[in-house]
Amino acid sequence: MRAEAKLGLILLLTPLLLWLTLLILIPHIDMALVSLRERVGVGEYRFSFANYWTFLSEPLYLRTFLRTAVMSILATVLTLLIGFPVAYYIAKMARGRMRSALFLLCLVPFWVSELVRTFGWMILLRETGLISNLLQYLGLVDGPVEMLYNDAAIMVGLIYTSMLFMVVPLVTTLETLPDEVIEAGYDLGGNGASVLREIIIPHATPGIVSGCIVVFMLSLGNYLTPIMLGGKDSLWFTELIYSQFIVRFNWELGAAFGFLLLGLSSAIVWGMLKLTGQSLEKTMG
Repeated sequence: MRAEAKLGLILLLTPLLLWLTLLILIPHIDMALVSLRERVGVGEYRFSFANYWTFLSEPLYLRTFLRTAVMSILATVLTLLIGFPVAYYIAKMARGRMRSALFLLCLVPFWVSELVRTFGWMILLRETGLISNLLQYLGLVDGPVEMLYNDAAIMVGLIYTSMLFMVVPLVTTLETLPDEVIEAGYDLGGNGASVLREIIIPHATPGIVSGCIVVFMLSLGNYLTPIMLGGKDSLWFTELIYSQFIVRFNWELGAAFGFLLLGLSSAIVWGMLKLTGQSLEKTMG
């Protein structure tokens, strides 16, 4: 019986181990090796950190790297500020069919591809789009207003793309908070701000951290939204990685950029967990 149980466990774990090994571990090891080589001739390479030095010595690369990190953090914070009230209303205030309907409204945009959603924002924000025409109709502007190809348009796209991944963990966490605990906070003399600060936010912290991690990772690694909604001066680090791999065929520098992006995301996630006192197991559990 013990041998059968062991065989069953092996069979259950085999697909997971194959997936982790073939699609994550091996490609990352290979990319690490590629990033640590320098081309010295046709088909000839040598071990070198030159690709990482190129990143540090080129202001454009470093500036784009920092810009991507800052804007991803900002998109995460704004998504949290917008998504938290929505999640609280769905989890604690909406009842019955209203709760299901509101949750469905958050889910519906993700039934279509990111490309279609991004094109939708381009139609809305362009100078001949709905928003520009509405502003002209109301007399708020004298002529067409171009709202595309800037950082604000990128931010709108990133928030819209990531909202569901913030709302879902928040709703899941807030649903476990008993209404009696909130009522007790008010009965003991608390007001809305103190109950939010002392009861609701501490209870929702795992959901907040989980949502922030997912939204930050999605924003940092997003390629389509910054390319389509941002202008020529709105560079995103994933665009540089794509350019090195596909346009310039410089796989060594592209691999180095990929590992730098991986290191940045890992460092910020680790810092977020340490700052909030959460563990990855509790946050993702």
